[in-house]
Amino acid sequence: MVPVEWYLLLAVGLFCIGLFGVLTRRDALYFLMSIELMMNAANINFVAFALYYGDLTGQVFALFVIALAAAEVAIGIGIILVLYRNFGVTDVTVPTEMRW
Repeated sequence: MVPVEWYLLLAVGLFCIGLFGVLTRRDALYFLMSIELMMNAANINFVAFALYYGDLTGQVFALFVIALAAAEVAIGIGIILVLYRNFGVTDVTVPTEMRW
């Protein structure tokens, strides 16, 4: 059996990569992918601790996070499409405020 520390190291690595992507990238698609990495790191933690403690609660929370991630992507893609249609770029630093 794999020790829980290895799962936690994997989750920390994924979370740090996602955080680095959020802080350094300016493209909206990279933002979404970085946030997805951070949410997957949280899922790994939930499932690892559910395995460690023998409880299914962490896996249930992971399913809710997956559903939240799907909704976040659907709304995020819509926002990115509006951003591209109005400004012609997906760079989040170009528009300072969204107007009709």
